[in-house]
Amino acid sequence: MLDPSSSEEESDELLEEERRDVLVAAGGSSQRSLPPPSRDSRGREAGAARAASPSPSVLSEGREEQERLQREEREKRLRLQLYVFIARCIAHPFNAKQPTDMARRQQKLNKQQLQILKERFQAFLNGETQIVADEAFCNAVRSYYEVFLKSDRVARMVHSGGCSASDFRDVFKKNIEKRVRSLPEIDGLSKETVLSSWLAKYDAIYRGEEDFCKQPNRMALSAVSELILSKEQLYEMFQQILGIKKLEHQLIYNACQLDNGDEQAAQIRRELDGRLQLAEQMARERKFPKFVTREMENTYIEELRSSVNLLMANLESLPVSKGGPEFKLQKLKRSQNSAFLDIGDENEVQLSKSDVVLSFTLEIVIMEVQGLKSVAPNRIVYCTMEVEGGEKLQTDQAEASRPQWGTQGDFTTTHPRPVVKVKLFTESTGVLALEDKELGRVVLYPTSNSPKSPDLHKMIVPKNSQDSDLKIKLAVRMDKPPHMKHCGYLYALGQKVWKRWKKRYFVLVQVSQYTFAMCSYREKKSEPQELMQLEGYTVDYTAPHTGLQGGRMFFNAVKEGDTVIFASDDEQDRILWVQAMYRATGQSYKPIPASQAQKMNPKGGNVNTEISPLYADRGQKHGMDEFISANPCKFDHASLFRLLQRQTLDHRLNDSYSCLGWFSPGQVFVLDEYCARYGVRGCHRHLCYLSELIEHSENGSVIDPTLLHYSFAFCASHVHGNRPDGIGTVSVEEKERFEEIKDRLSSLLENQISHFRYCFPFGRPEGALKATLSLLERVLMKDIATPIPAEEVKKVVRKCLEKAALINYTRLTEYAKIEETMNQATPARKLEEVLHLAELCIEVLQQNEEHHSEAFAWWPELLAEHAEKFLSLYSVDMDSALEAQPQDSWDSFPLFQLLNNALRNDTFLCNGKFHKHLQEIFVPMVIRYIDLMESSIAQSIHRGLEQESWQPVNNGSATSEDLFWKLDALQMFVFDLHWPEPEFASHLEQRLKLMATDMIEACVKRTRIAFELKLQKMNKTTDLRIPSSLCTMFNVLVDAKKQTAKLCILDGGQEFASQWQQYHSKIDDLVEESVKEIISLLVSKVVSVLEGVLSKLSRYDEGTFFSSLVSFTVKAAAKYVDVPKPGMDLADTYIMFVRQNQDILREKVNEEMYIEKLFDQWYSNSMKVICMWLADRLDVQLHIYQLKTLIKIVKKTYRDFRLQGVLEGTLNSKTYDTVHSRLTVEEATVSVTDGGGLQGITMKDSDEEEG
Repeated sequence: MLDPSSSEEESDELLEEERRDVLVAAGGSSQRSLPPPSRDSRGREAGAARAASPSPSVLSEGREEQERLQREEREKRLRLQLYVFIARCIAHPFNAKQPTDMARRQQKLNKQQLQILKERFQAFLNGETQIVADEAFCNAVRSYYEVFLKSDRVARMVHSGGCSASDFRDVFKKNIEKRVRSLPEIDGLSKETVLSSWLAKYDAIYRGEEDFCKQPNRMALSAVSELILSKEQLYEMFQQILGIKKLEHQLIYNACQLDNGDEQAAQIRRELDGRLQLAEQMARERKFPKFVTREMENTYIEELRSSVNLLMANLESLPVSKGGPEFKLQKLKRSQNSAFLDIGDENEVQLSKSDVVLSFTLEIVIMEVQGLKSVAPNRIVYCTMEVEGGEKLQTDQAEASRPQWGTQGDFTTTHPRPVVKVKLFTESTGVLALEDKELGRVVLYPTSNSPKSPDLHKMIVPKNSQDSDLKIKLAVRMDKPPHMKHCGYLYALGQKVWKRWKKRYFVLVQVSQYTFAMCSYREKKSEPQELMQLEGYTVDYTAPHTGLQGGRMFFNAVKEGDTVIFASDDEQDRILWVQAMYRATGQSYKPIPASQAQKMNPKGGNVNTEISPLYADRGQKHGMDEFISANPCKFDHASLFRLLQRQTLDHRLNDSYSCLGWFSPGQVFVLDEYCARYGVRGCHRHLCYLSELIEHSENGSVIDPTLLHYSFAFCASHVHGNRPDGIGTVSVEEKERFEEIKDRLSSLLENQISHFRYCFPFGRPEGALKATLSLLERVLMKDIATPIPAEEVKKVVRKCLEKAALINYTRLTEYAKIEETMNQATPARKLEEVLHLAELCIEVLQQNEEHHSEAFAWWPELLAEHAEKFLSLYSVDMDSALEAQPQDSWDSFPLFQLLNNALRNDTFLCNGKFHKHLQEIFVPMVIRYIDLMESSIAQSIHRGLEQESWQPVNNGSATSEDLFWKLDALQMFVFDLHWPEPEFASHLEQRLKLMATDMIEACVKRTRIAFELKLQKMNKTTDLRIPSSLCTMFNVLVDAKKQTAKLCILDGGQEFASQWQQYHSKIDDLVEESVKEIISLLVSKVVSVLEGVLSKLSRYDEGTFFSSLVSFTVKAAAKYVDVPKPGMDLADTYIMFVRQNQDILREKVNEEMYIEKLFDQWYSNSMKVICMWLADRLDVQLHIYQLKTLIKIVKKTYRDFRLQGVLEGTLNSKTYDTVHSRLTVEEATVSVTDGGGLQGITMKDSDEEEG
């Protein structure tokens, strides 16, 4: 509340009218407060009201408007008073410093920037930028754009001011780190390189063509608020916070003399003295705040005393002036106990004369000399300068016709009244002259108040000199030391010092923040002649003393047992001295000069003069006097600080930084200084801060829970008596407010955890959810020493997460608009919507795991329960959609695969409640689907093989390919289900393997039967060519053997390897036997052709009638014509038969291994047949034609099968050796007995034979 004594009297309406031109409405409103009507106007209005008799509603509206204007006026006045206190804190801080270790806040993103960002990423995805990127990066950006940038949760967070550019980049980085880790390794390119490259491309997309985050050259105040601010910037900031106009600030600045450090230090001393007196009054009257225990009342007084003592010590420790000359601060020994500081204590350490030695800097600038006539114009002249007692300096030389220099000499002295001597010389021309001739001199007595500008001074010249009017132009500047507060000539008379009334040169010296001395000096003396400490004195204006001669304007300094009278020669000087001594004494009474002319001392004459208004109260005519002169000790600074902190927080949350409730360094500095200077209790400060933060958080602002935790822990520690700031007293109000805020904070935290997906979207701000859970645990504690049981915290968190599941699913269905669709859609549409909803649910769970699981690391099972609750809500819509599906509809299996793939890899959700429910729904559907597929496949085998044309299709026939594809597709379908329950999954696998075994067995048996039937219909002549249908059947069996290994082998362990081995070996053996059997049948067929050839050769056996007839006929005919060689046609025909069938088999049979087996058997059986045929004719010589045919058949067969890859061991078997030996012997016999021989046909290896 404002001090009543500071308010204006009601009758002073003229001043009120003048002040209203300055005051404005609260909250920085641009509308001015309207002045209340004057008495005359009110009277006229009242008369008009009586005449018009307005309705009560009109009167009510008028009163409300008047009350509103009055309320705004009061708020504005309160803000002006508050700004006066704040301005003083900024002008002369002595407790706090601007912190440099605070976390730097990032600039927040607004809605316009978010929209620009979306457009830039969309342009990149549309290929409208020049950024080159691969497909993987484009996919990452697309996912980031769709999931994050377009999220309404991010839009809400941006709107609340809790999002910065670094948050967006961190989310993208976290997303791509997973993607890059999943990429395959590339030689020479590390994944860190890929990651940094992708981030650089992201930054390029983010910036676009021009960086919208780029600030102009001259940053606004909000843009530099994170930096260390100057005083001017702090003034400007708090003008904006409190809605103070620039003019008002300037008036306050000048009236409070904020640029005068002495005035501000004096104001602090007066305030501290007032606080001590207030505490003393409270102790006498026993009027205390209500504390939790009565014993705290005395402790409270001690705390007040200690806090003031600490402030005094802080003020005392400040240097008198920063950057001053070599002046060591004199430390006075003060009592630091809890007793009041008596400013006038006689036992204090007294100053000695050496404690007030000053140091001055003098600058002497010699410009020119005028009136020099005694020397020739070409003579050389120069000047010397010295401060008596110090060194001597000389100017440059100049001609007497133009004696100008502009030379500056710098001196230092400890004399407040130094003597400066300047002399003019000319060089002596005489041979015997030892010294130069002095032409003139001037002696000056400067003080710190002397004029600084150059001036002409008449020089003293030697006798009989012609230069009677010799003058020198020079300037003497004597700087004022920082700790010399005022100086000048005064008359003085005291009881202990200055006991004789005379004019003396006085200097007011500040030794420390609390120690001032009035010293009188003589010329050329560094120590004062006499001094008086001003502590305990009160200075005031007085009337002239008629008995004292000298001095016109009087004032005095009074102390118990001593009075010192001072007098100056003019009123202006007196005002300056009184103001300087008023600041030095620290007195609460402010001397006010008489407003009319004072009568002069009769000895000095009677002259009426106006008081100079220069240092009068400069804020009075603008209505600022009440705010400037208000006694800070009479204000409720707790209430004022609450207003200040609220306004500062509102301003901070609306600036351009994502502050999350943290004040800027400059704001922290001012608030710290205010609390220390005006005694705002730390608990009150943090309770107000908590209340404001909670209110902003409830209204949607993003507040850092760590900040809430810090303030709450401070208050809790204080309320429970742990003295976090050294204050041991706890008021009833503090305790009650703490309990109230504790309840509010607990509700807020539980609400935030229930809305964690929306309060902390995508884990932003970083670590905020984890800090919220930690704070909740702290809030739930009964006191600061007893930790809360983990089960209680877990119970609260579980309750919050149950609510979160309902909230998340409700908002998800609203986003997907499920309710509208499920009521009217067709079954197919319902299934489509439920499938889409499942994708959204999985995405929600994945985001929870990715962004929030770390925060719930202490209770991972609670997050799993949350997911189960969330999925149970989804199961209602899922069951409804599945019940609407027609019977034997298999379109719902993708839904199972989608959900199962998401759940089976989760440790907590796999085979959980929802997962088991999902399995229970789909088990009958899977079984029904397999039953129907089994029946369908069996029917397709039966019909397909009956109508099979055995045309080659891929690796077999059309029927076999269809069979194997269906079996494989069915097994892959069941495999892709990844059934989570092991027993049912094993059952499905075994059933499908058995089904595949049975189907393949049926296919193999039917194919073998068809092969035998087809083979039986083929002839046995050399015209036989193996048809493609037989090759296709062969390929079907070969492919069946391959598919058996894939479709009929279980992947189980040893337990069912032994059970399954026996059954699986049957189908394996069946396929293998079938392949061997058809190879044997095919070999038998082709060998029967060879047997036919040999049967034809048997007609040439010796002793048969046909052999003799053929031999006679051929010999007789050979005499007249060329007779053909019958054996060669037969051999060539057979060789062609063998080669063409080899080529057919090689081309159309897919399995090399079985071709080789077939060729091995074909060759071996062929050699056996020939060997047996020769063995039957062991005692008979072969006919020449038999021999030639067999030699060609054997040799060509050997070579052809060797070319087909038959191994040497098989080729050179004993059977072959026997045949080879017999034919070789027969060849030798024929060559001896028959002169014609074999006509080049021989068993010897030869490359000359025709193919």
